[in-house]
Amino acid sequence: MSTTQVRPTNTSAFFVQAALSFGASAIGLATGIAFLPVDSWTRAFLALGLLYVVTSAFTLAKCVRDRQEETTVSGRVDQARLDKLLAEHDPFKVENP
Repeated sequence: MSTTQVRPTNTSAFFVQAALSFGASAIGLATGIAFLPVDSWTRAFLALGLLYVVTSAFTLAKCVRDRQEETTVSGRVDQARLDKLLAEHDPFKVENP
């Protein structure tokens, strides 16, 4: 007997909320950097830091997603192999020596 694994999915409302949250935080921080009372070199350094943090966050999210998908796929393959072995196994079969 095998169990069907349910793949977790995000709702479109959750996706929209996450996208709006990301946009609001990025725009808010960029506006804060733009109006900060410092010279242009400091402002440019902070803007470059913001860009680096955003790209690093996307890269990390992709790596986490890829690792999760990798474990899910290998888990399904292992489960399929186990199901096949159990289906082919006959506990009452006597092997001749």
